[in-house]
Amino acid sequence: MSLRETPSPNFDSRDGQEVDMLVLHYTGMRSMAAALDKLRDPAAKVSAHYLVDEDGGIYRLVDEAQRAWHAGVSSWRGNTNINQRSVGIEIVNPGHEYGYRPFPKAQMESVAELCKGILARHNIPARNVVGHSDVAPARKDDPGELFDWQWLARQGVGLWPIEVTGSRKQETDKQILLPAACDLLSFGYHTADLPKTITAFQRHFRPKLLTGKWDEECALILNSLLDSTR
Repeated sequence: MSLRETPSPNFDSRDGQEVDMLVLHYTGMRSMAAALDKLRDPAAKVSAHYLVDEDGGIYRLVDEAQRAWHAGVSSWRGNTNINQRSVGIEIVNPGHEYGYRPFPKAQMESVAELCKGILARHNIPARNVVGHSDVAPARKDDPGELFDWQWLARQGVGLWPIEVTGSRKQETDKQILLPAACDLLSFGYHTADLPKTITAFQRHFRPKLLTGKWDEECALILNSLLDSTR
């Protein structure tokens, strides 16, 4: 795998924390050049370990031994020190603000290859391969519903549920929503804003229908994921 070395000054120490998470983002900017400039701008105070262009080119900005600044205020499985414990990958895409579009094949193949190398170097369980929206559901939408998590899981990166068939009738009964919130929390999500958390879950695991409302199909998908982690 060919890496282009484009160092960013925006990093600091992990202070001994081992890496056990992989967080995927989209850049959400008008161009690859704009994204690369921002990730290397000391005034911006943001970075990632890697940037993957739409043509499949991979740029290394921060060494994996160091903490990059990519997740912001975030939480996963009760942990809030996400930058401290994760490798962050920015994937070039204009995002929902500037013309969200599918991720090209060459780009996805490079993402998969890069992720597999990271997983080989660190003890990262499949459930800890997440999107920015998974760890910050109230703030972030990326990498979004067009990112092919299912294909990536088939390459051995992350989780994907078994195929399920269930009703998409939206549930509003508190007796249904309370167990849903508990199960989402058990899987890893922060559930303070439950509708946004449900939407984040749908973006990752049920991308064809984003409602922010719980339904039987969501419950079956989540149960399948929980079963795979036991």
